Amino acid sequence: MSLRSSTSHIRCTLWKAGKAANRVLSRAPMTHAFHSDIDPEDDFVCSIGEIFCHGEKLSRPVDLGLLAQFQTHGSLLTPHVLNKFMSFCAKFGFFHIGIQGHSIIIKMGFVSNVYICSALVDMYGKCGAISSARKVFDEMPQKNVVTWNSLISGYLNVGCPGIAVDLFLEMLRAGIAPTPFSVSAVLVGCPQLEDGGLGTQVHGLSLKAGFCYNVVVGTGLVDMYSKCCSVNDSRRLFDQMSDKNIISWSSIITGYAQNQQPDEAVVLVKEMLRLDLKPNHVTYNSLLSSFSSPNYLDHCKQIHCRIIQDGLESDAYIVVTLAIAYSECGSSLEDFKKISSSVTRWDQISWNAVIAGFSNLGDGEEALKCFFEMRQAGVEVDFFTFTSILKAVGIISDLKEGKQVHALVFKSRYAANLYVQNGLVSMYARCGAIDDSKRVFVSMDRHDVISWNALLSGCAHHGHGRETVQLFEQMRRTHIRPDNTTFLAVLTACSHAGLQNKGLEYFNLMKNDDFLEPPTMEHYATIVDLFGRAGNLHEAEAFINSMPIKPGRSVYKALLSACQVHGNKEIALRSVKKLLELCPNDPATYVLLSNVLVTGGNWDDASKVRKLMCDTGVRKAPGYSWI
Repeated sequence: MSLRSSTSHIRCTLWKAGKAANRVLSRAPMTHAFHSDIDPEDDFVCSIGEIFCHGEKLSRPVDLGLLAQFQTHGSLLTPHVLNKFMSFCAKFGFFHIGIQGHSIIIKMGFVSNVYICSALVDMYGKCGAISSARKVFDEMPQKNVVTWNSLISGYLNVGCPGIAVDLFLEMLRAGIAPTPFSVSAVLVGCPQLEDGGLGTQVHGLSLKAGFCYNVVVGTGLVDMYSKCCSVNDSRRLFDQMSDKNIISWSSIITGYAQNQQPDEAVVLVKEMLRLDLKPNHVTYNSLLSSFSSPNYLDHCKQIHCRIIQDGLESDAYIVVTLAIAYSECGSSLEDFKKISSSVTRWDQISWNAVIAGFSNLGDGEEALKCFFEMRQAGVEVDFFTFTSILKAVGIISDLKEGKQVHALVFKSRYAANLYVQNGLVSMYARCGAIDDSKRVFVSMDRHDVISWNALLSGCAHHGHGRETVQLFEQMRRTHIRPDNTTFLAVLTACSHAGLQNKGLEYFNLMKNDDFLEPPTMEHYATIVDLFGRAGNLHEAEAFINSMPIKPGRSVYKALLSACQVHGNKEIALRSVKKLLELCPNDPATYVLLSNVLVTGGNWDDASKVRKLMCDTGVRKAPGYSWI
């Protein structure tokens, strides 16, 4: 079908486009009102002039009436004006206006003008109508590098990086010399394809073409290497750039943030400030997203202060990112509520961030309350919402609410979503409904390591030790590799079930696996508990003394608890000495020692320990029960 033969199809859509275009333009930053005292031709010239000169800073109208004037004053429409008008539609996403402009271009016989048709390709690509962009491209008798760039960008815009790269190669074979924009567009596609090798080849092409000194290409290379290859390679390129802008700095900071190196990202932000470069909301969002553990709570607060100083605290995106960062860094509930109260735009992302935040901080009741408010506000839930709220239900062990959320999942389109299914397995296990947890697990089409960990942890913590071992052996026969959480669950199960030899076998298996991180303090504490439950206190003490890392209080508390069960005062006193060196104000240490002494009949010594607590001002927090 030619461009001319497509005119009838386009005109048939005008009556549909009219309403949509009116809605779009009514929300645009400009309004139009024709005045009876202004000559229509002068008004038309003014409207076109404002589009041409001011773009988004229009002082007065543009609406469908302008299209009617296009027909009336066709003699005033030069190719340059039409090109500018189509670029205007592309910039603001005025798709239906662009369609009507296309029909006028056909009517006026400009379908062979390479500049106007390139603008058409760009408009369709930016509006997501990539098939229409490709049709215009294919029917063009002549193409220049701008035409190719427009279509390549269009395919990247709709998430088709493979086709975009193929077009780039086709352009090179056609003898069209690439521009820096061509190269930067392909560099955007490399991370989407996860093809670092292709990115390296494009880097070589950039060197040959002399584009590496171009700030846009340099920034694209920094971004590509940080996502596809190595953040160290990205940093070397960044340091070699003679010209850097705020986007260049944001790209390298984002690279460090995404590679879990927040300390380096903070150093770069400080360097930016030293050079009098002001970070923008992208820089701060990337930096905050890298703070995901309690170790970075102070960093989070410092960046928050800087955001306030720069006047960005009211930015809708930064507020949401702050809420996520505070919750993942383990802030107090009071601080998190203050951040949440400053959210001004309550869309799906904002609600998800706040619900996930309360879940991360262990306040399941507040998370459920926010979930109900979200639904009452008519905001659509997604898989992230369900994952967070299922975690909240598990925290408060509310099986009734959990089943209601499960029913809502069935009604939604997320029943087959892996993350939601994992959340269901974990929720039922946390609520003590192990059989329901198993049923969800068995019904899943596929499993990942989180699926197995949720079921293994549930079985381990509810006393199903031998079944946990059987499930772990079943997991080892699959293609899914266990991680540190998997081993912690199965070691806990072995400890509770008294399977000392099996537990030691799995621990050695973990230590000798080069693909796993070294055992953490929790793993060592579990092995001490394994020895202690079996009554092998001397072996437990020897194991602690042979640890390759400095023993923490969880390790000594496990040994001290075993001493209480088996009444070993000698080892208990040595453990208490170590605990007091690590945490002298921990009331649990005194209580455990007192209980050991009571178990051994040493009532006077136990009384002295309790008196020592009072004298040193150490107080035990009172316990509470949900029953």
